[in-house]
Amino acid sequence: MMGPAHSLSGAAAWLGVGAAAAAAGQPMPWPVLLVGALICAGAALAPDLDHKAATISRSFGPLSRWLCEIVDKLSYAVYKATKKQGDPRRSGGHRTLTHTWLWAVLIGAGTSVVALTSDRWGVLAILFVHLVLAIEGLLWRATRGSSADVLVWLLAATTAWILAGMLDKPGNGADWLFTAPGQEYLWLGLPVVLGAIVHDIGDALTVSGCPILWPIPVGRKRWYPVGPPRFMRFRAGSWVELRVLMPAFMLLGGVGCAAALNVI
Repeated sequence: MMGPAHSLSGAAAWLGVGAAAAAAGQPMPWPVLLVGALICAGAALAPDLDHKAATISRSFGPLSRWLCEIVDKLSYAVYKATKKQGDPRRSGGHRTLTHTWLWAVLIGAGTSVVALTSDRWGVLAILFVHLVLAIEGLLWRATRGSSADVLVWLLAATTAWILAGMLDKPGNGADWLFTAPGQEYLWLGLPVVLGAIVHDIGDALTVSGCPILWPIPVGRKRWYPVGPPRFMRFRAGSWVELRVLMPAFMLLGGVGCAAALNVI
């Protein structure tokens, strides 16, 4: 999938979780619903950190481009070191390490650790990074061109500050789900994990599939490209993605939001 569809699917997924949480008797305060949807929309772009042409590679200027090169080389090295006889030869690391369930869990756990052990600045950093990605993904037409980068960063920084201030207020969700003293913001890792998994599922629907199950081997392959039957797959950026899936994500997100807020 392309960046906009990934971000929309991430936001819709978190709003769906909000609806499920409300039905289970653990409703999200509205700031948690909003912040989680934005983080999940941003996190749904993060697995493409192994691709130098992806949205994330240009979201933070030279820093993200440099990081993408490192992650691409790391992913390729892991692929070569762990591939089985049935795995094909590759020339790069795209859709390998960062497109697995294990990577999603590790990144989410790392986010929770940062949120739990750092002060307010750690939470602000988590919000800023994912808000930049969410803006780049959801407002892709308005953020084209390097001249828009500074405006995106300023908008993300300002929004992160405002949202962190709202979450800090009693009853607004800093301690949602994890209520023991000292566990504030532990839940921030959940939308990160969900966003990465949703990204992988979206890529699994395309013609190349996605090795979500790694390092669990399937037959003669350790990097088995999980996906539906071939006739159900589509090419990234095709009309199926633009005219069917993206409107569906918007609709599902709206329904999930309404259910999470007990409007329906």
